[in-house]
Amino acid sequence: MIRQAVGGFVWWGEKLLLIEKVELSDTLSNKKDNIKSEWDIPKGGVKTSDTNLERALLRELEEETGSVAYSIQFKYPEQLTFTFPKSVQEKIGFISQSTNLFHVNYIGDGTDLIPNDSEIRQVMFVPVEEALNKLTHAETKKFITNIIL
Repeated sequence: MIRQAVGGFVWWGEKLLLIEKVELSDTLSNKKDNIKSEWDIPKGGVKTSDTNLERALLRELEEETGSVAYSIQFKYPEQLTFTFPKSVQEKIGFISQSTNLFHVNYIGDGTDLIPNDSEIRQVMFVPVEEALNKLTHAETKKFITNIIL
């Protein structure tokens, strides 16, 4: 089973938004497990209550960053697809994830970036070079290098 998800490459000028994730949500039971800290772009699963992918993304951005100050610019034609490790597959009930990715501008002043979700420890904007060094997942780094830059 493939989990449908959305994610945002969120820009504030020349800086890219990263989140530090410290918990994994079990999407089947909403139970959360602590994980090793990982840096990623904001992203998450599409829920049945989401009316479209853009609404799903705005919901995820608000949950993970605390802000609603975003302007979606466009959806990338490429998706980010990966297979979950076996241990994660058993917990969440999905084998892989297909993430629809968007180019988003942050239109706030930086003071509203406080995560609403215990899964997220911190939110920060960093230069792209720093983002490439911080990001945990090779698939996200590759997307930035091959598609965005």
